[in-house]
Amino acid sequence: MQNKDFCAFILTHGRADNVKTYKTLKKYGYTGRIYLVVDNEDKSIDKYIQNFGQENVKIFDKKAIADKIDEANNFDNRKVIVHARNACFKIAKELNITYFVQLDDDYYYFGYRYFTGAKIIKNLDAVFDSMLKFYISTNIKSICFSQGGDHIGGFSGIKLKRKAMNSFFCSTLREFQFIGSINEDVNTYTTLASRGDLFLTLPFIGLEQAATQSQKGGMTDIYNSSGTYIKSFTSVLMHPSSVSVNMMGFTNNRLHHRVKWINTTPMIIDKKHKK
Repeated sequence: MQNKDFCAFILTHGRADNVKTYKTLKKYGYTGRIYLVVDNEDKSIDKYIQNFGQENVKIFDKKAIADKIDEANNFDNRKVIVHARNACFKIAKELNITYFVQLDDDYYYFGYRYFTGAKIIKNLDAVFDSMLKFYISTNIKSICFSQGGDHIGGFSGIKLKRKAMNSFFCSTLREFQFIGSINEDVNTYTTLASRGDLFLTLPFIGLEQAATQSQKGGMTDIYNSSGTYIKSFTSVLMHPSSVSVNMMGFTNNRLHHRVKWINTTPMIIDKKHKK
């Protein structure tokens, strides 16, 4: 990494022996700093420290953060990622790091995406450096890699998408708060976008991760207990003027959120209309 004021945070819970993202980062050529963000309610903290070293495991007080954010429910179920996402800003400040990327713990692939297909990234350092240069040169709140689902049906050709999910490039100089205990990414980018903040996804670079609910730990318990019903409706609750739900799928249909962007983001009016 050329930018030494940067690190990768892997947000993880209950998977001390199965942090796929750590191995994937190394495999794809990332040489920068990596920290595992673990909450103090995780029973496998000692195992994380044993596997990765105490200096590389950052532990945060989950209940303390839960008391400070809008979880959008009164379930008192903290088996979700939103607390770790918010903890990263404080941890970065303690480490004197200005820029960081938040990553889930189950990635197995990073690659380029284009009309000609997908291509494996061999130098992730160069990709992260380029992403950072772009991010620093703008006032974007956060920027993300695309996910496999973004490319169903083929590469769209869109240069940037307004959504932002999963792999957040952030800065302590542009701090924001993730909201809602589940579907926190959608809740956050719709609510803050409606106030003028810019969140973007770069379709030309993508990542792949294990299928939801396919492995133990992480957020599997919360998905198993509530399916997608609560997940989807939480975003409606947080931003009802632009988020709705509909059925998604071909064989096993399920509820999923739908964002109407014209009702989400401020519209810039051409100055020719000025009176």
